[in-house]
Amino acid sequence: MAHGGTASATDTLAAVPGMRVGHAQRAGDGWLTGTTVVLAPPGGAVAAVDVRGGGPGTRETDALDPRNVVERIDAVVLTGGSAFGLDAASGVMGWLEEQGRGVPVGPDPAQVVPVVPAACVFDLGRGGDWHARPDAALGRAAAEAAHAHGDRVREGNVGAGTGAVAGGLKGGVGTAATVLPDGVTVAALAVVNAVGSVLDPGTGALYGELAMGRVALPDAARHAVARERIARAREALGVPPLNTTLAVVATDAALGPAQAQKLAGTAHDGLARAVRPVHLMHDGDTVFALATGARPVALPGLNDVLAAGADAVTRAVVKAVLAAGTVSTPVGEFPAYRDLYGR
Repeated sequence: MAHGGTASATDTLAAVPGMRVGHAQRAGDGWLTGTTVVLAPPGGAVAAVDVRGGGPGTRETDALDPRNVVERIDAVVLTGGSAFGLDAASGVMGWLEEQGRGVPVGPDPAQVVPVVPAACVFDLGRGGDWHARPDAALGRAAAEAAHAHGDRVREGNVGAGTGAVAGGLKGGVGTAATVLPDGVTVAALAVVNAVGSVLDPGTGALYGELAMGRVALPDAARHAVARERIARAREALGVPPLNTTLAVVATDAALGPAQAQKLAGTAHDGLARAVRPVHLMHDGDTVFALATGARPVALPGLNDVLAAGADAVTRAVVKAVLAAGTVSTPVGEFPAYRDLYGR
């Protein structure tokens, strides 16, 4: 853990008080996709974003520029379906409006415009049907799940990670949290769907675990068999691969918009430790940062928050890969790390 931090008891994004996560997905009959919603506490959270992939698919990210008027938002949407799947954000926007949550734009408290930043991963056709993609109804379902059960965060083949693939391995959703010595909580949720690989091709070890210095190398013979299955899965994906890894980093630290943007930027370091190469032209790698502002933080503490955000992203990527299970579709088989290596 960064700077003496300890893992949170829940070790999920919901460890940040007030943060909730909901998933909605469809699998089978041509479907293999879904949507994940991160719901901020009432009153919203200071938000920022850092987009580094060469092929991003996003919505409302310009609103998060620190120079612009919007400072607090109520939800972030991560979704499958490539740019088509950004429709899921409309369902979340509608649900928030019904709750009276959003930017006030008139004298009536019901006159609000929810600002719902969103980013998508490419999973089109992985279930067999090119047109099976998230829509507004799936986004609403994910928002409702976050509201109802968002303190219990599922990992693996759920939500936006349902159709995710990472370098030929099955990807998914992972989340991690740490509590710093001063009591500040920093957490991350990642949707791992990378063009690059999450494992060292020479040994089969996960890059993220190598970075954390806590891995036993897989058996060489087992790794040789695994490499063949991964190569076949890569062929099923087609060329060029179109992917993306998304993350949300959240904290209860009191950050301004510019500080939140710095947190989103340094969190990309955690992604680079766990996925290689990263930020490619066919990636849409995007990190959002959310800060609820419950705990004051001075400059030395801010540095610890930044470091912890990167560490949390690395662990979230590792947990996503380990939580995923092998999926077989008409397109082909996407093997899971845990099945290949007996984890």
